[in-house]
Amino acid sequence: MNWFDFTLKLKGFPIEEAKKHLEKIQAIPKAEYANYIEEKKQEILDFHLQHNSFYKNLLKNKKIEKWEDLPILTKKDLQQPLKDRLSEGYSEKNVYVNKTSGSSGHPFVFAKDKFCHALTWSIIFDRFGWFGLDFNSSFQARFYGIPLDKIGYYKERLKDKLASRYRFSIFDLSDKKLQSFLKEFYKKKFDYINGYTSSIVLFAKFLKRKNLILKEVCPTLKVCVVTSEMLLPDDKKLLENQLGIPVVNEYGASELDLLAYQNPNDEWVLNNESLYIEIVDENNRPLPYGSEGKIIVTSLYNKAHPFIRYELGDVGVISEKSTPKHQFLQKLTGRTNDVAKLPSGKVVPGLTFYYVTKSIIEDAGDVKEFVVKQLSKENFEITYVAEEEIPSGKENEINLAMEKYLEKGLAIRLKRVSVLERSKRGKLKQFETLLKD
Repeated sequence: MNWFDFTLKLKGFPIEEAKKHLEKIQAIPKAEYANYIEEKKQEILDFHLQHNSFYKNLLKNKKIEKWEDLPILTKKDLQQPLKDRLSEGYSEKNVYVNKTSGSSGHPFVFAKDKFCHALTWSIIFDRFGWFGLDFNSSFQARFYGIPLDKIGYYKERLKDKLASRYRFSIFDLSDKKLQSFLKEFYKKKFDYINGYTSSIVLFAKFLKRKNLILKEVCPTLKVCVVTSEMLLPDDKKLLENQLGIPVVNEYGASELDLLAYQNPNDEWVLNNESLYIEIVDENNRPLPYGSEGKIIVTSLYNKAHPFIRYELGDVGVISEKSTPKHQFLQKLTGRTNDVAKLPSGKVVPGLTFYYVTKSIIEDAGDVKEFVVKQLSKENFEITYVAEEEIPSGKENEINLAMEKYLEKGLAIRLKRVSVLERSKRGKLKQFETLLKD
């Protein structure tokens, strides 16, 4: 039995209908695809203007002559009771309800109508199928967090069982725990790995210290899919070397859909079947392909809740080789709120500090992982996990690198800890600023 499909049907999600609809979308000829997108944009806009009082109030007194005149919907706009944001005919009892992780600083509860959520799963099935994976039968090694309360814990374990996956809880990533992870790969015939980037990278570093290639330990492994956190080029190379399998980068948002997925040609394919994705500048003006800006997304099928020109909170670039039917994400820079403001007035992506210090930190010996925190405009703290303190000479190297790649006058403080703090879901934020806007 196809247990994953069965559980979706049991919850009222029309998965078979959604799969057939996705096939119809993908069969639309290239020459007609721009028309399909325009029709769906107008259709979802008209629906919410007619049936959603929350969205109608958002547009009140605004002159709308073209799509670009529509307001940008922010996470802050959505921080009000869900019942006040649902469309006519929908209630919390007949929709899919969930909550965002809050990594942007603005968590909120959201909803999808059941067909929209089924279409989300259809697209996920389709993308994983590019690598010969089937959610109903392929055995997943899952590197995720897990609820620590008894009911939540056993509920997730049951879901894992039905979904053909084995969960490695990532709240303890000590060498002793990673050794227990490794033992499971000797015993179980996993088809693929799926989970948070930082946790799988840490496991790969453990394998490197052990001089092991995971594919040789578990020959059934086909691919590794990382999600939820930035995958840096050096880390991708490390994963491919130590796991011995292709590494696929997934980019999604729980309130929307799967946004992008790397194909076997290493192209980051955007989901323009159920979404319309734009890049805009800081003044919310649309930018052409090849330009870097804020990622704005419209959910073309969610009738229960409007996500029209929704600011996701990420910065990226859509490739110039994109067409209406085939779009590619060229670069994902990070979150809009993950920026560092320097004494000179310069503003840089927070991950710049992570890049600048990464090679020096990791050359220091046994550093397993680290995060960077901005304490003030000129003061930064690197918190790291290692058996021994980083030598003072390395601290000087970091300061010189900061001066070379950023500006003079910046100071770094190193702080060794036994474990890094992760979110309730197990995510690790590589850069954080304590500065207020």
